[in-house]
Amino acid sequence: MQATRNGIYWRLFLISCLFLQSSTQDFGGQTQFICTSVPKDMDICAATLQNSVPGDDLKTTVMQLRETVLQQKETIMNQKETIRELTSKLARCESQSGPEVADARPGGRRKEAGTKNTMGDVSRGPADTLAQLSQTLQSLKQRLESLEQFSRSNNSVQANSLKDLLQSKIDDLEKQVLSRVNSIEEGKPGLRNETEQRGRVESTLTSLHQRITDLEKGQRENRPLDKFQLTFPLRTNYMYAKVKKSLPEMYALTVCMWLKSNASPGVGTPFSYAVPGQANELVLIEWGNNPMEILINDKVAKLPFLINDGKWHHICVTWTTRDGVWEAFQDGVKRGSGENLAPYHPIKPQGLLILGQEQDTYGGGFDATQAFVGDLANFHIWDRKLSVGEIYNLATCSSKAQVGNVFAWLETSLDIYGGASKWTFEACRQLN
Repeated sequence: MQATRNGIYWRLFLISCLFLQSSTQDFGGQTQFICTSVPKDMDICAATLQNSVPGDDLKTTVMQLRETVLQQKETIMNQKETIRELTSKLARCESQSGPEVADARPGGRRKEAGTKNTMGDVSRGPADTLAQLSQTLQSLKQRLESLEQFSRSNNSVQANSLKDLLQSKIDDLEKQVLSRVNSIEEGKPGLRNETEQRGRVESTLTSLHQRITDLEKGQRENRPLDKFQLTFPLRTNYMYAKVKKSLPEMYALTVCMWLKSNASPGVGTPFSYAVPGQANELVLIEWGNNPMEILINDKVAKLPFLINDGKWHHICVTWTTRDGVWEAFQDGVKRGSGENLAPYHPIKPQGLLILGQEQDTYGGGFDATQAFVGDLANFHIWDRKLSVGEIYNLATCSSKAQVGNVFAWLETSLDIYGGASKWTFEACRQLN
């Protein structure tokens, strides 16, 4: 019975299709009819109406998409115009600031994409370069004034003649800086020669640094070899001091020093000790907004030091390989302690100890953003853990204070590079 009904429905469907096909000939082929199957329980008119609705929706959707495409095309054209305008401005800025010189040092570490290029100066833009030159000139003036006081007290004819020569050099440099400022303000074509001009200025500064250093050597004979401080006035990747001797293998240590800095963010790296295969064998660093940290074999402990207030502070860190126990002292007072810092890992020997820079590779890879800025003095290292009383004696300049048995603070123990300067310093007499 069901089969008979289905057969009847199919015959009716075929007849309706034949009827519709014959009807299209009366309209000259201008109208097209489509046969659609209709469920047996649905009204044919309702089904026809339902099938016609999606067509209208589709037409509306197509119109909306077309309008969207036109809007997107107009937006793209506007963005292209903006890009061309910005590219033109960038080209003008680059032509004024001069090309950057790539770091061609052998073994130089390439920074990953998206990180700051700090293997040169912090900034090579005209304004920042002028600021650095001004700071350098100010530092040289201070050193020259110190030499003038020394020469007046000793009535040295040779010192006076050298002083006059150095003063003339500084005046010439200030004129060059002033000329450069005027060129930037007036936008003269001479800015294209900025790289050559900067090279001449930096070459003159290097020569000036050397002359002042030679003159300061005359004062060295009149002071003890340990009564001095190192000053790092700028955050660069070329100012540092290298310790002439390496460290022995150590299963315990104490590191103490006087520091003065108001650098922000972070005072930088007072010292770093690297060995072949491990650049972070022993490092003290305060980088960015992080607290000061000590690294041993690349393991980190955060130290509770607060020293970037522009005042002198005495700091000590002790450590033993057994359980990696460490203690931190500031101004003779214990401020914190911990454990599990590179436990059972002895400090390896035959490394390189650098003051003022963090080593990314053995003896190099300096990063200007991690450089120490400020003053450093009385840096000592022991191969044992000092007692609380011994550390207090160091911080209070007691006559019982000891010097490091691994490294002691002496001018003859250091080689200084890049314009870092030395000044007379006596702990507890020049504090703040």
